[in-house]
Amino acid sequence: MATSPPYPSYPSGPTDGTPTGGAPSARSGTAGSLRHAHWWQRAWVRYGALSTLLAISGLVILALVREETGTEGFLVGLGLAVLPVPLLIAAFRWLDRVEPGPWRNLLFCFAWGACAAALIAIVANSFATRWIATATADPSSADTLGATVIAPVVEESAKAAAVLLVFLFRRRDFTGIVDGVVIAGVTATGFAFTENILYLGTAFGTDQLTGGTGIASVTAATFFVRIIMSPFAHPLFTVLTGIGFGISALSAEHRHLRRVAFPLSGLLLAMGMHAMWNGSSAFGEYGFFAVYAAFMVPIFGLLTWLVIWTRQRELKTVRAELPAYAVAGWLTPAEPFALGSMRARRIARQDARRSAGRAAAREVARYEAYATSLAFLRHRARRGSAASDFAVRERELLGELWRRREVARPALDHAARMTAPPVPAAVQPWPVYGVYGHGHQPAPYPAYNPYRS
Repeated sequence: MATSPPYPSYPSGPTDGTPTGGAPSARSGTAGSLRHAHWWQRAWVRYGALSTLLAISGLVILALVREETGTEGFLVGLGLAVLPVPLLIAAFRWLDRVEPGPWRNLLFCFAWGACAAALIAIVANSFATRWIATATADPSSADTLGATVIAPVVEESAKAAAVLLVFLFRRRDFTGIVDGVVIAGVTATGFAFTENILYLGTAFGTDQLTGGTGIASVTAATFFVRIIMSPFAHPLFTVLTGIGFGISALSAEHRHLRRVAFPLSGLLLAMGMHAMWNGSSAFGEYGFFAVYAAFMVPIFGLLTWLVIWTRQRELKTVRAELPAYAVAGWLTPAEPFALGSMRARRIARQDARRSAGRAAAREVARYEAYATSLAFLRHRARRGSAASDFAVRERELLGELWRRREVARPALDHAARMTAPPVPAAVQPWPVYGVYGHGHQPAPYPAYNPYRS
């Protein structure tokens, strides 16, 4: 249960960033405890091991793809496969604008999908397909079974590993459905990037052998299917896993079955949709287009609507939870309105940039992110799903806001005035007698609006 927010210790507020008159911050306590941690628990050791793993995976997958496609095919595949990546990353980043996560998480997810997950998929799929072909003495059936059964299980599990790692080790950055969608989508974008290099490079090599050119070439057909028609296919599958983890993040810590069941359900749904997509060619000549029109497009539209609707609910949560901190004195009365509007946030950053430069705009952006995290934290606490360190985390976020208030408050107040909804003036229904004669009605005063004062 969330309690009433604490009050600042002094009307003017401390200047050292401590929100309650000298109380130690959560970060200082954490740093103190890490001094006595074992060497393998230190952050630089974990980062170094993870970076080494991803680098080795990247080099190995690079060598495997180049061996499969040839140098020229690899370069052609790389040039074509990179085209949808900026658009997909920008789309997922736009979804994450309410409470943007750190770039390092997205870089890790993309690298995991492009290197580690792709390497696991290539090795496991090849081994399983060869084993089935040897056991059944039927290579064509082995290829079909590998594409429709083995590949969905292996690939979705490999991509889900990145979502699980962020969920376990970056729990503060993983707070809901939108975070799950973004993390899963970026991981799948990296995986699709590497896979597209392989498919497009192989298609180019086929065209070199057969002499295919232009629109009738295998490369053009592969590009149309994978880059134009279905660049969202892999992100769409893995997003189902991300939604499951997002629902788990919203659940209370004591609800262990719910926190495990939803991620597993999302993973199974991702595998099932992936299997249906891979097996669409078995439904006849037009099976791919039938599955695309009947399932892929509607599900893509439904999930897009769900994510945008969830984003709007997040903004409503910000507007509903932050007034408690305005009453306590941590925020001005206008800030909950401004922080609950993406347009007002943008205006605040632009105003800070015009008046004090880019550094001030970045501080306002951080202020907005910390305030959003604070609103979500309090919302989870009121629902009984906050972690046991709620009070410590709340103090830490309030301290971050307090340190940036001098820069952020003027910009947010300006944004609130610029975006406040107009209040219609009430016209008096009776005549007013004045010095200008009977029946003259002076212009009425507008109703009070705290955002335009």
